[in-house]
Amino acid sequence: MDALMLSRVQFAVTCMFHFIFVPLTLGISIMIAWMETRYVASGDEMWLRMTKFWGKLFLINFALGVVTGITMEFQFGMNWAEYSRYVGDIFGAPLAIEATVAFFMESVFIGLWIFGWDKVSKRVHLLSIWLVALATNLSGLWILLANGWMQHPVGYVLRNNRAEMVDFMALVTNPYGLIKFGHQIVSGYTVAAFFVMGVSAWHLLRKNEVAFFKRSFRQAALFGLVSSLLVAVIGDLHAVEIAKVQPAKFAAMESIWETQKGAGLNLFLLPDEKRECNAFERLCVPNMVSMLAFHDTAAEVRGLKDFPKDERPPVLPVFLSFRAMVGLGTYFILASALAVLLSFKKNLEEYRFFLTVLLFSIPLPYIANQLGWIVAEVGRQPWIVYGVLKTAAGVSKNVSAVQVAVSLAGFTLLYGALGAIDIYLLGKYAKKGPDNDLSGIINVQGRD
Repeated sequence: MDALMLSRVQFAVTCMFHFIFVPLTLGISIMIAWMETRYVASGDEMWLRMTKFWGKLFLINFALGVVTGITMEFQFGMNWAEYSRYVGDIFGAPLAIEATVAFFMESVFIGLWIFGWDKVSKRVHLLSIWLVALATNLSGLWILLANGWMQHPVGYVLRNNRAEMVDFMALVTNPYGLIKFGHQIVSGYTVAAFFVMGVSAWHLLRKNEVAFFKRSFRQAALFGLVSSLLVAVIGDLHAVEIAKVQPAKFAAMESIWETQKGAGLNLFLLPDEKRECNAFERLCVPNMVSMLAFHDTAAEVRGLKDFPKDERPPVLPVFLSFRAMVGLGTYFILASALAVLLSFKKNLEEYRFFLTVLLFSIPLPYIANQLGWIVAEVGRQPWIVYGVLKTAAGVSKNVSAVQVAVSLAGFTLLYGALGAIDIYLLGKYAKKGPDNDLSGIINVQGRD
């Protein structure tokens, strides 16, 4: 492989590994803040124990996320120097705001939350975790606005052989970036909900701390149902935006080869890129693709043949990833709805089959998130900035294939070790269960 392909593989490896940690952080920070709010409002020590237990898992995940995110920043200057030179005036702005505002606020207040249990009032301590949750989600906003600009560039001019920003508010209000942010945030909430339900299910199957984990399970089930429904609603808006500004990606998502009005949705099909058609098509729902694309059953959907071959994304991985993501999203709605119903039953721990299913469902929202990024990033190819700069033009000119291969091998080994550490620590403390001894933090109750 040449330096271009190796650089793409390296960025994919580092980005996808980093994104194992991000969704859980987005969602579980909100859940922990809610738990501590219930504790402060009621004085019920079970809410305090829940805050401490799930908070410990949150901190493990947060630490690994920070470590793995740092290396991604360096790649823009090393592997993708031409890209940074060409669009740095625009792309650098939201990343700078994310680092100096959101990440700084997140780092400061997570320190206060960790070390301030018996040093500040319970209201100040509660405020600190809400600010952590806010900052975590704001961090996601600025990063996704940057990515949204790459998907649908706005507010710029081409001058001096580079893209220069002329309208910062156009970037901030870019519909593609805002919808992408909404879709990703609630996807992260779904990850957190199924993580908490899965861990709770493990303990309920063993009848450990039944009251504690039944309450955790119920909170996560309600959070998961709302989140998974929002994923579907915002995902529909996202598909409409993609069809409007990235029609080639949308055509690949649905494997539409010929431009047609009232395009139908084949529930079962297999793309054949060599012959520029589908190998087979079964169970067509009339007009459904047009409805999904434009909310109009008679709307025209552009086919892949309308685009030059060198400007089409790889169809098979985009199509399969999109179908699998939608299928998993449907499962999350059904599973969380059933979880809500069963969580109000007194004998939740007796539904062993369902609890076992939820335990083994913990990885599924992670997989769905990764599939979504494959659709987004592979579906954008061959563009690194859609319609402006191709990926091949963004790679560094002075980096050799050998150099990238060595760093890729190093990153793979390092991230493999970090992944093993994360799984070990999460598994260890999740199985251990909540602490019974609250001495050392209970003093915060009296400090108002």
